[in-house]
Amino acid sequence: MTQKTQSFYDRNAVILKIAAIGFLTLALLIPMAMIQSLVMERKSRQREAADEISSKWGAEQRLSGPILVVPYKTFEYDKDSKRMVTVGHYAYFLPEELKITGNLAPDIRNRGIFDVAVYSSDIKVEGFFKSLVIESSESKQVDWDGAFLAIGLSDLRGIKEAIRFNWNGSSLVCEPGVRSGGLVESGVTVNNPLRGGILVDEYRFSFNVALNGSQSISFVPVGRETVVAVKSSWNNPSFEGAFLPNSRTIAQSGFEANWKVLELNRNYPQKWTDSEVNLDESAFGVALLLPVETYQITERSMKYAILFIALTFMVFFFVEMMRKLRVHPVQYILVGFGLVLFYLLLLSLSEQMGFGIAYLIASLGIVAMITSYSFGIFKNWRLSAILAGVLALLYGFLYILLQLQDYALMMGSIGLFIVLGTVMYLSHRIDWYSIGSGRGEGSIG
Repeated sequence: MTQKTQSFYDRNAVILKIAAIGFLTLALLIPMAMIQSLVMERKSRQREAADEISSKWGAEQRLSGPILVVPYKTFEYDKDSKRMVTVGHYAYFLPEELKITGNLAPDIRNRGIFDVAVYSSDIKVEGFFKSLVIESSESKQVDWDGAFLAIGLSDLRGIKEAIRFNWNGSSLVCEPGVRSGGLVESGVTVNNPLRGGILVDEYRFSFNVALNGSQSISFVPVGRETVVAVKSSWNNPSFEGAFLPNSRTIAQSGFEANWKVLELNRNYPQKWTDSEVNLDESAFGVALLLPVETYQITERSMKYAILFIALTFMVFFFVEMMRKLRVHPVQYILVGFGLVLFYLLLLSLSEQMGFGIAYLIASLGIVAMITSYSFGIFKNWRLSAILAGVLALLYGFLYILLQLQDYALMMGSIGLFIVLGTVMYLSHRIDWYSIGSGRGEGSIG
């Protein structure tokens, strides 16, 4: 019975070994999943740090308006009560022209090891409204004295100075909060711009607002023609939202960006009554990105972990078959754990230093460790040097993939094609059926 069992093992040694290596490769995905969850946890900690700084400095800012709101009443017959009732309404008017000029002074604040991009901004807003048309009648009464201007600001904590609103040459005071529920959730209100109901052909306005904010700033194009110009000394911007800049300049000294949005480019009119309008869907702006998103790029690198493990195990397997050595599954596991440890080293080191330096240190450490360990298995410096070269090529190739984000898929596909072709070339002369007839000399248990 023992002889039959031994004979079966010898005849199927290659298949059993390949099955064991495949199982170990898949099993190593468990610690990889644990490291990936650690990356997500650290990413969550970073968001918490950003939220904590934003709560004291100012969160992401969004500027909407000004929007002119005129209340009016209608007198309607109620069939249930069989009498005339008064119903309140709002008429909303948007500017004919809106010009916004913003200057962002960026800074980096940190909470522990986490950095957050913040800014101080000086924003100038100017434009004009056309004459208003709301006809009064016996069934409609316009409350011109109750009219107000709503200016949306997403985080009032970021306001550094009082806002002086200039309206046709008159200075009006901005009060906190907005009265038109649902239009903008947070902001300031300018009361009584149409006191007395004296209407003119044009209403010109201007105001300056000094805002603190974090990470990004955006604008809502409420003008029939909205022109926005933003500049900053930050050299790593990301343009976001419904519209990209018409022109932009990004240099080491900073960036400048200009937008022009027309009424026809958005999905709401210049004036309406009562109905809810989603202004935020047309917002656009810029985010201040940190030079390297550590957690995002570490997550991307982990997608190639299975490739690293499989190719390294393949080198050990070919050496084992061609040199008639025996590599114990425990030795495969230890090598696999070394490959997995690379990502933990990369994560911890990149939090403390630049990503490039962290990647270099982590990859050199793992290559040196696995190479020295393989020498204890192979007893041959030449084979260990080949393994070191393979690992160095893999880590170098991965670094290039991480840097070439737009071409990562193409480069990855070409790389896999080359790897598969190399494996096919190296293995085409191996007589797989003859392997397993004997364990050979110099085997390592």
